[in-house]
Amino acid sequence: MNTDYDAGKTKVLILGGTGEMGQWFTRFFKERGYEVTVWGKGGKIEVAKKLDVPFALDLEAVIPESDIVIVSVPINATEETIAEIAPKMKAGSILMDFTSIKVGPVEAMRKFAPKDVEILGTHPMFGPTIPTIRGQTVILVPVKGYSEKWFPVIRQLFEESGAHVEITTAEEHDRLVSVVQGLTHFAYIAIGTTIDRLDFDVKKSRKFVSPVYSIMLDFVGRILGQNPYLYALIQMENPGVPEVHEAFIKECEELSSLVKAHDEEGFVRKMKAAARKYDDTSHALRRSDKLINSRIIEYETILNSTGKVCGFSHIYSGNIHVGRLEKVRPNEIVLMKLVSKGTAPNIKNRFITLKLENLRPLSEAELREWRKENLEHSVRDISVVIPEGADPEVVLRAVSTNKHLADCKISDIYKGVNGTLLEKKGSTAEKLGVTYRISIFGDCDADSVETEVTALLCGLGCRIREKNLKFS
Repeated sequence: MNTDYDAGKTKVLILGGTGEMGQWFTRFFKERGYEVTVWGKGGKIEVAKKLDVPFALDLEAVIPESDIVIVSVPINATEETIAEIAPKMKAGSILMDFTSIKVGPVEAMRKFAPKDVEILGTHPMFGPTIPTIRGQTVILVPVKGYSEKWFPVIRQLFEESGAHVEITTAEEHDRLVSVVQGLTHFAYIAIGTTIDRLDFDVKKSRKFVSPVYSIMLDFVGRILGQNPYLYALIQMENPGVPEVHEAFIKECEELSSLVKAHDEEGFVRKMKAAARKYDDTSHALRRSDKLINSRIIEYETILNSTGKVCGFSHIYSGNIHVGRLEKVRPNEIVLMKLVSKGTAPNIKNRFITLKLENLRPLSEAELREWRKENLEHSVRDISVVIPEGADPEVVLRAVSTNKHLADCKISDIYKGVNGTLLEKKGSTAEKLGVTYRISIFGDCDADSVETEVTALLCGLGCRIREKNLKFS
């Protein structure tokens, strides 16, 4: 990496920064210390305010001040945008595009960027709903003589953030993407439009669902639920896509003819030939089994938690829902929400139904932290005489293992028959009296938990010293 490079002093301008992908990368660069400015044709200043970055009201002034200019606009506007802004960039800066095709944009950048401005074709192979770049693929298309200083900087930025970076040429990118996106999106959209043509009841079909069908439906729904203009342009702007469509449609027609003719052997030959060419069916089976099993395991885990306190994070809103799990259905759950601090109990409003696909179960540590921060806890003091030579801190650690406790600490240590407060805790000349203050989670029965802790202390050889104090 260039030793003169300093993210904190690097100015990034994202054209299309108010769009979904532009917003994603605005947050990405901002979190890493870059000074980010956004611009969008719609003039959505409110989006910039939400992102806490400036909106380029005077684009002509911002372009020559920027070190990195990123074009993240619709495919059919990319080359025109490059032609307009590239000549205005300053020497030593870099121009990047985030388009899903590369030949046209890279050629436009090479044509319109000044000789002292570097260029780098870039294609993030993920959408704006992905929470992190970690584990995602980013394709980079460096151009010889135009990507010398900035290419290693950008590559290292993505790799250090956990992305997998692939380096290729613009021509190879478009050829591969014509199948990776052009074929797969086309097939999924065609399945969706076929379901529409058949007037098929998808919701009812889920009652007869197999794991593979369920996952396929989710992928179809994922594509159909996103920006249709984006997917139209992915199909229409890559010159390699029509050839892919032609091959796909021909195969569909041939397979359909074999089915109509009841040509079982012909169908089998086709399928076997495709399997040989695929050359990865065993690995595909294992990967798909892993995906299917992960869904089954998650559902079984949730189902087995019925009647227990559970927590879920809503994937899109970020809201946390914690409560007793009342019902688990194939696609949704019913929670009786716990009452948070300062909230008046309202039985009617405490029941909430949530879609399973929108939820991420909280880990045990996350759930504990939420309960600790949000519930009213009962505080009890348990005073004991600990065995001679015992360490109060060791006893404390044993008490703290009780999963119903939000907190546990030593509030006082005494010695002697009269209970005089010790100046030095290390003295073992006489037996020690110790008061353990326990905070019991607000969703637990405080008396039962206090009884459990008292029994544990007695089991460790402690003797109850006085009647326990109750604060709530």
